[in-house]
Amino acid sequence: MLIQGVPGLFSPPPFLPLRSNNPGCLQPVFAHLTQLALSTERRRESLRMGTFFSEPGWLCLTVTAVLGGTIFCKLKKNQGQVGRKVVCLAGLWGGACLLSLSLFWGLILFSLSCFLVYTYFSGQELLPADQKAVLITGGDSGIGHALSKYLDELGFTVFAGVLDEKGSGAEELRRTCSKRLSVLQLDITDPQQIKDAHSKVKEKLQNRGLWAVVNNAGILGLPTDGELIPMTEYKRCMAVNFFGAVEVTKAFLPLLRKSKGRLVNISSMAGGVPMEKLAAYSSSKAALTMFSAVMRQELSKWGVKVSVIQPGGFRTNIAGTSDMWDKLEKNILDHLTPDVQEDYGQDYILRERNFLMFMQTYSVMDVSPVLLDIQHAISAKSPFAFYAPGKMSYLWLCFVSFSPTGIFDYFSKKMHSHRKSMPRALSMPNWKNEAM
Repeated sequence: MLIQGVPGLFSPPPFLPLRSNNPGCLQPVFAHLTQLALSTERRRESLRMGTFFSEPGWLCLTVTAVLGGTIFCKLKKNQGQVGRKVVCLAGLWGGACLLSLSLFWGLILFSLSCFLVYTYFSGQELLPADQKAVLITGGDSGIGHALSKYLDELGFTVFAGVLDEKGSGAEELRRTCSKRLSVLQLDITDPQQIKDAHSKVKEKLQNRGLWAVVNNAGILGLPTDGELIPMTEYKRCMAVNFFGAVEVTKAFLPLLRKSKGRLVNISSMAGGVPMEKLAAYSSSKAALTMFSAVMRQELSKWGVKVSVIQPGGFRTNIAGTSDMWDKLEKNILDHLTPDVQEDYGQDYILRERNFLMFMQTYSVMDVSPVLLDIQHAISAKSPFAFYAPGKMSYLWLCFVSFSPTGIFDYFSKKMHSHRKSMPRALSMPNWKNEAM
């Protein structure tokens, strides 16, 4: 009996029986099938190469090359950091397509990837400053001070809100910046000062709207165990880092709606990554992050775009001075109940300054990544809702979001034990002369 089917492919040659007691008689069958398989593979390879070297294949290759060159030209002009990450991902995707598929279909998908990246970069082009007005809070020092100078150099009309308009930071802004920059007395915890600043901004802008508000002002509070932080410190962190930003936002939103501008809130990586000793600070920044997300949805109907910046470890003066720490330590000891003081001990509380040395060791002096991301949030045609400038910041946020809590706690304890092992002699810098 013979196998029925396609002659020459699934059935043996008609002159050979299917069953035989002589194994040697099967050799022509195996040779025949092997020859057919090789012939089929050659036809497929010829088809692939023929398709690739056909006109559609060359057209696909040409389009890929043109789009790729255009993307890299746009990458040079792009001042943000996110663009480079997108190009790397597109390159990896294209490589995977070329390796896993035939040349033709791999190039088709890679060309599509290039087109999508090109469209992405078209939305990331920065709008000209063109005398656009920006309000920045916390301009006395740190990121707010550097941002005020940076945007002034780019041609923006800057309103730098400061805690002390007669302080050294305010005087430096007046001395080094152009006449476009105005220094405003603005304690964001004082409703009257917010109202006065709004009146001055509105008066100077006349009928123009305010293009952007950057809620940057913030305080660190007292970094120690959450049980030891007095309620006054929790309330102070919330008053500055959250309620102050909310009140400034509410006051200036009518001007932002008029220009269909931008709201940029400076949160922190600590607002998404739980860190020991920062219960008060992290809670206030987490509240600001969620506020930003809700406002982004609600203000979209007015054309106002909202972005939140969650920087990693950058060295500013947010930690304060040695005198301030003396007062905070005394405040802790004065508010502790006898049983809590007995459990922790005074020496433990006084050693909490070691945390500042830990922050200084792992923080970065150069704040330009933060400035570039803020500029992108203010100036890009299609700004991102979320930025995470700083080494490993984005990876840490993703790690916390998707990893089991046990794994994250394990790594956190390892870092905490490393901090405790730092030499005591190195952990007490002169904070009057050091900027955090």
